[in-house]
Amino acid sequence: MRIENIELRRVTLPLVSPFRTSFGTSTERETTLVRVSTATAEGWAECAAEPDPLYSSEFLDGADLVIRDHLVPRLQALGDRLTAEHVATALAPVKGHPMAKAVLETAILDAQLKETGVSFGQYLGAVHDTVPAGVSVGIMDSLDELLDAVAGYLAEGYLRIKLKIEPGWDLVPVRAVRERFGDDILLQVDANTAYSLADARHLARLDPFDLLLMEQPLKEDDLLGHAALARLITTPICLDESIESARDAAAAITLGACSIINVKPARVGGYLEARRIHDVAAAHGVPVWCGGMLETGIGRAANVALAALPNFVLPGDTSASNRYYAQDLTAPFALEDGHLRVPSGPGIGVDVLPDVLADVTTARTDIAF
Repeated sequence: MRIENIELRRVTLPLVSPFRTSFGTSTERETTLVRVSTATAEGWAECAAEPDPLYSSEFLDGADLVIRDHLVPRLQALGDRLTAEHVATALAPVKGHPMAKAVLETAILDAQLKETGVSFGQYLGAVHDTVPAGVSVGIMDSLDELLDAVAGYLAEGYLRIKLKIEPGWDLVPVRAVRERFGDDILLQVDANTAYSLADARHLARLDPFDLLLMEQPLKEDDLLGHAALARLITTPICLDESIESARDAAAAITLGACSIINVKPARVGGYLEARRIHDVAAAHGVPVWCGGMLETGIGRAANVALAALPNFVLPGDTSASNRYYAQDLTAPFALEDGHLRVPSGPGIGVDVLPDVLADVTTARTDIAF
């Protein structure tokens, strides 16, 4: 495939409400979009890195620099031999930076599939036309605010509720949600690395609430700690930030550090590695689900396609567009009986709205290929 141009476009979209985790509070989604242009197609992707290095060591300005000065030159060296399948190998000498690598691979794959008329779902191996949608509920200022939010999401039809937790906001909100909405709703919690193994006895107090899973309670590099915690509590452990590759997934499963995996394509370097994680987990009988990073419709489209693979058996954070944005960059994704429809058009299967894009763009860089 011959690329003619790569565009980096910084955009900022306001969130419909603040989203708070143990890392901090977001009121807007600032991201870098990558557009890859060929003679007959253009591919789009969005970078999952955040403005500050809090969720991971990557951050937006750093990702832009790495893309421009270190990653793109390696892709240029491939010339007409460049395909999405070659991206990871070509970029492997650059240590780390999976989100920067992922956005390039995804934009190239989108353009490639549009040239051949193949959808993301077809290419990845999707087996479903729709996927069940869950919703992530941030840390709130009060229990009343939390309960109102959960009630609203259940009324909209979401099939699973995920509560963000941190020390001081865990037992009480989980108990309140269970008491208000009963034992039948699928409920899980996400700690985003906020605890240590010394908190095991406290975390075990969540066991009676019959949670679907407890996501990433300990630090990213603490697989042994997660394995020890899994022996001390009955709530299934799900790993998120700890899993950056299929090799990480295999190691975590072998150690007993998790029994469920949250697959975030951007965190693992792209959708091809995400599919490998899916396959490794399936081979071990470990279910997976698709996480989210406040994606616009560009990233959401690809995530929904990934979530249609056979081992994605749990509802993911593939929420409708209006969960985060009053105006998305694409036609909005909407709930249909608690599910999102998998785009069937070529590539990611959605079009970027040019007028909206122009309104939210704050900077643009073109790189001739």
